[in-house]
Amino acid sequence: MPLPDYAAGFYERWFEKLGDPREGLVEAVIADIWHQVQVRPAAGDFKLETLPAHLFMNFRVIDEHGRMLAAGRNLAQLKADLGRQAQANFQQLAARDNEVAQALAHEKLTSWSFGPLPEIMEIKRGGQSVIGYPALVDKGAHCDLDVYDDPDEARRHHRAGLLKLFRLGLREQVKFLEKNLADLTRLSMLYMPLGTQEELRDQIMDCALGQACLSEPWPADAQQFEARRNEGKGRLGLLAQEAARLAGNILTEYGALQRKLPQAKPHAAAYADLQQQLGALMPKWFIRDMPHAQLAHYPRYLKAAVARIDKLRADPGRDAKLMEDMAPLLTQYQRARSALKGAPDPALDEFRWLLEELRVALFAQELRTPMPVSVKRLIKAWEALRR
Repeated sequence: MPLPDYAAGFYERWFEKLGDPREGLVEAVIADIWHQVQVRPAAGDFKLETLPAHLFMNFRVIDEHGRMLAAGRNLAQLKADLGRQAQANFQQLAARDNEVAQALAHEKLTSWSFGPLPEIMEIKRGGQSVIGYPALVDKGAHCDLDVYDDPDEARRHHRAGLLKLFRLGLREQVKFLEKNLADLTRLSMLYMPLGTQEELRDQIMDCALGQACLSEPWPADAQQFEARRNEGKGRLGLLAQEAARLAGNILTEYGALQRKLPQAKPHAAAYADLQQQLGALMPKWFIRDMPHAQLAHYPRYLKAAVARIDKLRADPGRDAKLMEDMAPLLTQYQRARSALKGAPDPALDEFRWLLEELRVALFAQELRTPMPVSVKRLIKAWEALRR
């Protein structure tokens, strides 16, 4: 206080680049408050749903002639509608830029045998320039280099490519750990409805490699890569066993829910909802693809589903009423996710985990949630999300 003075000061400090220029405004304000007064607010303390729509960014997509193709405040939806066409055109453009094509002319990589990898590449076309985001791309037994127009898409591919290079660079240790993961045979039996023992093992190892070698910032040249490989080598064994234990806890609760689920069959709507929830939580590659921070909550989500079935049998009317309260939020989320056609949307991902917490709050309050959650809170969060 006073707020105008703080806002002016934040503006000046922001342009002095005290923080990461890639982070969002809320994250930047949190970091700045910590620097100024050693208080760290939570992201949930900022009620974005109270802001008027005009304070959110409005995006316009234009073609090379300046004609507007689309506009809106939902960037993820614009990417979903136009992203594939844009990426195809972009990669054709990159291939015609000799400097960029030469920088990416590395194939079948099994180690960091190329030069530094910049965060961005400038691609020229006539008198105009566009920005590309280079990435390692996992090709199975090796990696290639490619460039993307979308930083989120580039980051997703690059993470998988870095994991592949670290796996190849630590192949002997990885092989040893794969043969000695604790309780892998028992875990693979629990995992059997989803996939094979080899698929489970590979996910556990990728989870451990990510924890051991991919802390921020990611390596950008051969020297940094080698330093990170050596640093991760000493921790990989412990992290692999921890990942296996977490997988074991999740799969144990998954097995308990699978055994309990038939008891919900007489209640068709609840049974269908539980199946949908379980399918979204537990795809084949859940350890690899779900955020590691969320995996720690999985046992609680699955226990909540078991508790719901027990309560459903005793009071089906209560369950039906709670489902009725939650149904509009689920429908809106599923429609929005479907409209994205597979394109990423971090804000929608965050809302998805709020829905899981809402299920706990509604159907198994005794298991508690890490933050206050209610239908009303999620309605406000959804209104803010869709502006």
